[in-house]
This record gives sequence, C-alpha cells and structure tokens, in this order.
Amino acid sequence: MKFSLAYEMQRPMLDDHAVIEETIEQCILADEVGFDSVWFVEHHFLTTFSDSPCPEVIFGALSRLTKRIHLGFGVVILPYHHPVRVAERVAMVDQLSHGRVEFGTGRSAPYEQLGMGIDPRNSREMWDEALSMIPKIWEADYFEFEGKFWNVPARQVLPKPYQKPHPPIWVAALQSATYELAAQKGIGVMALGVNAPSVLEPEIKKYKTAIKEANPVGAFINNKWLNSCFGLCGEDNKATQELSAQSLKTFFGPGRPYVQDQKDIYERLLEQWGGIPEHLVQNFSRYVDVKEASAGSDTAATLDLSGGGALAQKVWEEFDAKTMADRGIIVAGDPEACIKGAKLHEATGVDELQFLMATETVGHKDVMKSIEMFGKHVIPAFRDGSDGQEAPECPLG
Repeated sequence: MKFSLAYEMQRPMLDDHAVIEETIEQCILADEVGFDSVWFVEHHFLTTFSDSPCPEVIFGALSRLTKRIHLGFGVVILPYHHPVRVAERVAMVDQLSHGRVEFGTGRSAPYEQLGMGIDPRNSREMWDEALSMIPKIWEADYFEFEGKFWNVPARQVLPKPYQKPHPPIWVAALQSATYELAAQKGIGVMALGVNAPSVLEPEIKKYKTAIKEANPVGAFINNKWLNSCFGLCGEDNKATQELSAQSLKTFFGPGRPYVQDQKDIYERLLEQWGGIPEHLVQNFSRYVDVKEASAGSDTAATLDLSGGGALAQKVWEEFDAKTMADRGIIVAGDPEACIKGAKLHEATGVDELQFLMATETVGHKDVMKSIEMFGKHVIPAFRDGSDGQEAPECPLG
C-alpha cells in the first residue's frame, strides 16, 4: 500500500507566504522519508480556508526540489478550464518532474462553480466531455473536436506528457454512483469522504470487479483505489489522537466549506464513520426513542436521528478520538497505533492511503514531526521489499 499527503494549504493566520513556505518544506521532507505522493486541491474563493488555487504552479517548484515523490492533481476542476489548457499544463508538470504526475479530476461544489460562471447543472456533462478529450489530446499528433461545451479545430498541442502514453487518471468520489462511473471509465477512485474503511469495503470490492469490464477513457486502465483520512503520528498516543480528532472536527465543523448548505450532513458523516458508538447511544437515549438493534448486531441499540439535525450534530461532536482511531477514521497516535490504523485500510483492498495532516489545527512543527515518524516507523512496516528499494533514511534522525 502506498502513502501520500493531501494539501488544502489552510491559512490559520492568513499569511500566504508562511503557508506556501511551510508546505514546500513539508513536501521536501515527505519525499526524503518515503511518502509516495503529495496531492494538492484546487479551490477558489475559500479565502479563510484554502490557499491552493493553482497546483501546477507549486508543482513547478516541487518538480525541482523533490526527486521521487509523485505530484498529484487532487483535483483539476475540469469545468473551469479549457481541456487544451489542462492537457498542456499537466503535461508540462509531467515533463518537469520526469514523469511523476498523477492526474486527478473533479467538478467542485456550487459555491465555487457559480463564482466561476459555471451552471452547476452542467458540471457533470462538462467534466465528462473534458475527460473524454484530454487523453486524446495527449495521444494525437493533431487533435480536433466538436462537442457541446468545447470546439477545437485541428491543432497540434504540445508538450506531450513525459509518461507514455500519459499519467494515471483519477476522479474525486464521494458516493456509489461516482465509484461506478470510475469503474466504467477505467479510472482510479479518490474516495475523499473520510470514511471508516469498513464502510467502504463493499464499494471497493464492487469497483475492483466492475473495472475489469471497463471501457477506458484513456489509453489504459487505472484500477487503483485511494482512501483519504486524517493522519498524525506522535510520541504521545492519546494526545496525538485527540489533536487529529480535533483537526477533523474543525475541518467539518458547522459552516465550513465541505458541509455548508448540505442537508443532513452530520447524519451522513455519522454513517460514513460506521455509525454511532454504543456509549454515545446510551448517552443520548434520553433525548430520542432508542431502536433495538437487530439480532446479531454488535451494538445493543441505535438512535433514531431522522429529522434531528441538531441532535445528529451534537452526537457527531461527541464522537471520541479513540473510537475514530479504532475504526480507522483517523490514522493517528504513536507509531504502533498508526500502523494498526493503516492496516484497517489495507485489509479492505485500498491501494493508497492519503493523509490530511497540515490543517489550521495542526501546526507546522507537529506536521514535520509526524512526517518524520511516518517515514521512520510506519511506512517501512508496509514495504515488502518487492521493489528492491530500501526505505529512505530519515534526515531528521
């Protein structure tokens, strides 16, 4: 299983320069200690949340400051860009990095789409049309296209990617319909919903089976599944888990970009986390009717949260760090706990585990220490030596 880092480039002090410099320093260390990829989002207008509107620019720097780590577009928002420009920019980064690009794609959310002049009702079709064009742009000597959203007369588009025939293609996915679409198109899944791995296991199995019958949109099938979660490694197990849990709850807190204007979001988050822990069922049972669990269930009873958004949010807020770690919602704690959490994901068939470490809650020093400890203690536990490479020595000792 591969390990990677995700970057929103959050801005706790609204200091663009500090965030950029710290992010580059973290990525250089991740390259040195053995992480496989770094993935950068594309966000616009989220001025107190994300400082990453143009991953290709920071990748220009990282292509020269790193040696082996892959540079993942996580993701390019295809409706925002002319497909020719996407093909050119991704190919240029692939050339600069000597073939280390991972090409993730997505559609974003209505708030950002409307700011870019995109009708959200068109975003799925725009993503689909652009995705059908880009691999052909890379493969063709001369490319031409007539579609609903873009028309391109016969033109030669350069550069071509360094990787032949082109970089691996992925899609950001939060629901079953997108997993199924990824399998049909033969592209990798970036499961970015922060789920307990047990919740996604049936979806992974279905995807791995269905993709064998894919009609690939590109020149080859990318049958990889990536799980995203919050990760943090430190010497104090309990304190590190608590910090990671707080980072996750702040990230998805009320009014934050990923939950804003979404109906029943905390009910859905609780489902994604594997349901309400039994001790919380007992804690909150006085507020609502408790349904008896079905025979054979591990949980004695469940809360009926239908129509109770405020209660669901309260239960979500009370969700404890230990349960999060035990379920693999966070991979956090001391090295032993992180290895245990990562193995929960590996056991479900996950090919790559992506950590969001650097947030407004977790400072630069803690992130650097965590990257160091993952490289020294955790990642080597998942290397079988089949690639003939030893784990890199940690530069921080």
